Amino acid sequence: MNAILGHNRRAWDERARQRLPHTETASDKEFQNPMAVIDECGWLGGNVCGKRVLCLAAGGGRHSVLFAAAGAEVTVVDISAEMLALDRKLAAGRRLGIHVVEASMDDLSMLPMAHFEIVIQPVSTCYVPDVLAVYREVARVTATGGLYISQHKQPATLQAEVVPSAKGYLLNEPYYRTGPLPSVEGSLHRESGTLEFLHRWEDLVGGLCRSGFVIEDLLEPRHADAGAEPGAFAHRSFYVPPYVTLKARRTSEPVEQKAGSRLWTPDSPDG
Repeated sequence: MNAILGHNRRAWDERARQRLPHTETASDKEFQNPMAVIDECGWLGGNVCGKRVLCLAAGGGRHSVLFAAAGAEVTVVDISAEMLALDRKLAAGRRLGIHVVEASMDDLSMLPMAHFEIVIQPVSTCYVPDVLAVYREVARVTATGGLYISQHKQPATLQAEVVPSAKGYLLNEPYYRTGPLPSVEGSLHRESGTLEFLHRWEDLVGGLCRSGFVIEDLLEPRHADAGAEPGAFAHRSFYVPPYVTLKARRTSEPVEQKAGSRLWTPDSPDG
């Protein structure tokens, strides 16, 4: 594991131990109607029963268990052992079957080619330097015709100041920067302790298309409130949109399995 992945693995292990934001597990109320939570956009057709679903970089006891509760055959991949421990705990408590794999989102060589009908990825590509590597791996493991629903941090939200000045939320990071962003404290739009990378639109959208997907829809989840206190998450989101959600479909034949890679099968033990 390289230094960047090792750093972010330790950071998310610690965030999970402290139960910081974005480590919240699914609630009892959400389990009452899991489809309402996991298909909020209406892109899954209201039914995932029997579908082979990959929850990518999605540890934390939320996505995997809600999909499993809705009847899907679920594999969850995450780099953080502590985040995956939350998935195992909730799944065991509710007697849900899930497959747990500790791995980085940009190396899925242990997963079978063209296996998954649905890939769900919450905000996470900002933690790897090369989003195209993630797309290539997702393309390899997604069946032709399968859906890839991913959410990303918009470039501007990683460029802008955490708190407003007299002129608003100023852009202080270049759009064409390389390397990880400077560390930040006190931001609800970024996660302190992690290494984050800005990905440009040509990679987030164009790179997805070049990887064998066709984008069918694009949404910007609305978190904005003009009346919120300046510096609050909702106030900043009114001026700087934080996220984008992409619905893409795998249209071309997957690439061949990497020679010599370790292949995961549904009968493999968890972890």
